[in-house]
Amino acid sequence: MRIAIVGATGMVGEVMLKVLAERNFPVTELIPVASERSIGKEIEFKGKKYKVVGMQTAVDMKADIAVFSAGGDTSLEWAPKFAAAGTTVIDNSSAWRMDPTKKLVVPEINASTLTKEDKIIANPNCSTIQMVLVLAPLHKKYNIKRIIVSTYQSITGTGVKAVRQLENEYAGTQGEMAYKYPIHRNAIPHCDSFEENGYTKEEMKLVRETQKIIGDKTIRVTATAVRVPVVGGHSEAVNVEFTNDFDVNEVREILHHTDGVTVQDNIDTFTYPMPLYAEGKNDVFVGRIRRDESQENTLNMWIVADNLRKGAATNTIQIAEYLIAAGLV
Repeated sequence: MRIAIVGATGMVGEVMLKVLAERNFPVTELIPVASERSIGKEIEFKGKKYKVVGMQTAVDMKADIAVFSAGGDTSLEWAPKFAAAGTTVIDNSSAWRMDPTKKLVVPEINASTLTKEDKIIANPNCSTIQMVLVLAPLHKKYNIKRIIVSTYQSITGTGVKAVRQLENEYAGTQGEMAYKYPIHRNAIPHCDSFEENGYTKEEMKLVRETQKIIGDKTIRVTATAVRVPVVGGHSEAVNVEFTNDFDVNEVREILHHTDGVTVQDNIDTFTYPMPLYAEGKNDVFVGRIRRDESQENTLNMWIVADNLRKGAATNTIQIAEYLIAAGLV
């Protein structure tokens, strides 16, 4: 199994390599791919060293699977070239997510829709993945009408430049700014660029991608996305209105039996999800599960996940694992 990691030297690329090793993914040859300035650098994987190659070289090497984490423009230009060479591409950017001809996949929810013809597969947005993983089984049981979500998003979602900005601000030193404002001791209600409707792209991803993954365009979603000075992962306050009534203990039971979800919900012992403890873990954590007493058939939850893991690298590798297990590559 020849695997190309496009964007191998970036934050998500580095986590992908960790996840591949941890999960004993059947790599026979690793092809690390990066921009021109990184060509020739060495990447270590499972005790072996591999030289970083450029895009065209990687295409010519005809990997079985290429996982992309190199930005939308790179994906739009190069994913079709890899696909034309027979490589199955799993892309982490937003480039292909809303393309009606491309599948948008969270393996626990909709991997079964994949076929050998799907040569470019989209990985959803990090904040969407953790929310839909929790909501999909509840939708099956109670039918979701409307979702209100407020996110508290880690600076790692912006990248290494944002991590440096926070570290500089902690230390009281001047440096390059990833954001228009300080992030230390602050919360910035602005993730990604603004669209014409006044919402950010990040907020609209939560709307559009949720409907596509769950497969129901009637679900109404409204979102506010906020960047906070946290490194470990994204948190979300989620309010869900269902068509049918529910029992809170049954909700906990359903989520307890959902693959990839860990319920942390005991107020007597102050047990609830936090990014400090989600960091480095592959599961999505859910707690503060309680009825919304202001409106019938409505539930409140707090959902946390490491955005570089399940929100990006782990979900991508799980898609690759499914492709192998189902004989699609």
